[in-house]
Amino acid sequence: MTKNYLIALDLDGTVLYDFDSLSQTLIQYIKKIQNQGHKVVIATGRPFRSSKFIYDSFELNTPIINYNGSLIQNPNDSTFKRVDYRIDKNIIVDIFEKNKKYIRNAFSELNDDIYLYREEKAIEPLLHANIATNITVGGFKDNLKGDINGMIIIGKQGTGKKIKSYVDKNYKGKIRARIWQLSGEYDSILEIYNPDVNKGTALKIVSENLGFKPEDIIAIGDGHNDIEMFKFAGKSIAMKDAHEKLKAVADIVLDYTSREDAVFRFLSDFLDN
Repeated sequence: MTKNYLIALDLDGTVLYDFDSLSQTLIQYIKKIQNQGHKVVIATGRPFRSSKFIYDSFELNTPIINYNGSLIQNPNDSTFKRVDYRIDKNIIVDIFEKNKKYIRNAFSELNDDIYLYREEKAIEPLLHANIATNITVGGFKDNLKGDINGMIIIGKQGTGKKIKSYVDKNYKGKIRARIWQLSGEYDSILEIYNPDVNKGTALKIVSENLGFKPEDIIAIGDGHNDIEMFKFAGKSIAMKDAHEKLKAVADIVLDYTSREDAVFRFLSDFLDN
C-alpha cells in the first residue's frame, strides 16, 4: 500500500522563483500527486490575496496558512474553524512613531486589507495592492481602527537592527521582529508578528484537521520563518540557497534553487521512487 503524505510548501524562494512566477511543471505534478492521495498545504508569510492564485493553480482543497500562521482558513470548507491571530494596534502605532526616523515605509495588514504609510512604486511587488479588499494610505495612528494580523517595516538602509532592538527591549513576550535575509538597499526589512504564531503551530492545526501524524509530513522551505515547521514535520527539505539557520535543522538540503524547479525535482524523485 502506497503511503500518503501531507506536503507543506513555502512560497517565496521555494515554490515561487520571483513574486509571481510558478512552474507549470510543478503545477501539473501537484495535481497528479493529489489524485494519488497526497495532500498539499501552502504555508506562507504572504496574505491570502497574493497566494490565492497558487492555491487555485494547484487546485487545492486543504486549509491555507497565511501570515506565517496568523491566519488559517479553508476557502473550500466553511466548516473549518478559522484561526485568526491579531497584534494590538497600539503596539504597532508605538513602534512606528518611536522609530519613524529610521523608517522608509511600512504597511500593516488585516486579512486582505492594507494600511500603507505612503505610496511607493519600489515596494509595490510586496503589496499585491491590486487585489486587496481595501487600501488605506497615511499614518497608522489615525488609520488603524483595530488590531491587525501583521506588519512589514521597510527601514532605511542599515537601520534594521536598531528597529528590532526597540521591539525586543519594549515588547518582549508580546511581539517579535524578524529581519529578512536581504542585502543592499533593502537590508532592513522587518516583519512584526505575534510571538504565539509560527508555521509549526499552524501546521500542527492543519495536520490534525486532515488526519496526518508528524512522521507523515514533508515540509519544504527556504526561510528563517520555516524553522518551526521543519522541526514539526517528519521530513524537512531546505532549498540550496536557504537561510543558514534553516539548513542547520533540515533533514535534506537540496542541490537546486526555486529557479531550477527544486520542489518538483525533489518530490518527483522522492514520491515516484
